[in-house]
Amino acid sequence: MLRVDHAAIVGGGFSGTLLAINLLRHGTPRVTMVERRGDRLGRGLAYGAARDGHVLNVRAANMSALPDSPDHFTDWLKRQGLGQEGSFATRRDYGAYLCAMLDEARGEDGGRLTIVTDEAVDLRLEEGAVHVALRSGGGVDADIAVLAPGNLPPHDLPAFAGLAGDGSAYVDDPWAATVADGLAETDQVLLLGSGLTAVDCALSLEGAGFRGRIVAVSRRGLAPRSHAPTAPYAEGGDRPTGSASALVRALRHRAAEIGWRSAVDEQRRFTQDMWRAASAEERSRFLRHLRSYWDVHRHRIAPQVADRLAAMQAEGRLEIRAAKVVEAVPEGRLLRVHLRRRGQDGVEALPFARVVNCTGPLGDLRRTDDPLLRQLAVRGDIRPDPLAIGIDVDRQCHAIARDGSAQQRLFVVGPMTRGAHWEIVAVPDIRRQVWEVAREMTGAHWVEAEGL
Repeated sequence: MLRVDHAAIVGGGFSGTLLAINLLRHGTPRVTMVERRGDRLGRGLAYGAARDGHVLNVRAANMSALPDSPDHFTDWLKRQGLGQEGSFATRRDYGAYLCAMLDEARGEDGGRLTIVTDEAVDLRLEEGAVHVALRSGGGVDADIAVLAPGNLPPHDLPAFAGLAGDGSAYVDDPWAATVADGLAETDQVLLLGSGLTAVDCALSLEGAGFRGRIVAVSRRGLAPRSHAPTAPYAEGGDRPTGSASALVRALRHRAAEIGWRSAVDEQRRFTQDMWRAASAEERSRFLRHLRSYWDVHRHRIAPQVADRLAAMQAEGRLEIRAAKVVEAVPEGRLLRVHLRRRGQDGVEALPFARVVNCTGPLGDLRRTDDPLLRQLAVRGDIRPDPLAIGIDVDRQCHAIARDGSAQQRLFVVGPMTRGAHWEIVAVPDIRRQVWEVAREMTGAHWVEAEGL
């Protein structure tokens, strides 16, 4: 087992910050966190770019950042006078909570935590150490390094490649503060995607005062389902076995007994193990045929958000379509987008004053523009997972090199490990992951096992 006196973490969003806090709690002598955007420190994209009206997709009672302290977040909310246990807190409040945790850790660590506001552009695995090279010309030397890249930006659909830029109707960043700038009430906006990112973008547009029409398109036209007004949860049920189709049958049977929300939620205990046990072919089939349906039922939105979307649909200001983009043609200040509805041959061309890429995070390492990840991949220190939805890691989150060996001094945490763990995008999953990785690095699990 490696001795870790100094850990370097590349990425200061939710995953990186929480890992740093856990390493300090478990006794790591020194931790250095490198984050290129100081305004996202501790918050990451999900909480750093949140606006008024954006609330968490999970009830506050299950949003503690610490698995060994389940009431940590709700207690913080109560101290701030911001909410109660059964509520869906705002994302801004959760971002403030994470920053408060980081500030507290920095105040109590005795100088063990160093935060570097810079961009990591290379990472070298050397004999008995790692070296992180920074864009400024400096560097960080440590015993181990952890990549915590969070969710990478979405890639452009072919019809919109090269269209983003100043003055363009196409916006490749759904979190851009300017997403609603210059829009008139008579304008139409097209959202590419109908999942959680599209929901957030629709709320941002409405919050900015846009009262025109929004059209959200995706291959199947599915939108996230709503949580129940209360929090039913069945603590029971057996782990489904067999193929993906057997899983669907089991969930349908269970849903008839306890309701679909509880039927999905009680599988959370088994999902990662089921994913790891599945063959490559089974995983691929799941992604092709069931992923969209799983996502909208598993990753739900708050009831008040569902009510707002329903009101927008009832007023004719929001439409969700199952359609495919065929072509996009600039037309003055507009983009005329040609859409083919699912199951139809005809194409409809509609003018949009704004088209926003809400297709969700990029997972294919081969397509990323991140200089550090590209450099590591080219050198063979990391590789895409077999499904090209993230970075390949083993169960302990060691990065897997091109030759298939596990990198003992290089770890990866957060959503980019979805290929190995699948359920690793929500706070309850990531908090458990970074907790276990911190224990792995500090040897806490060995100490407990030996009774020391």
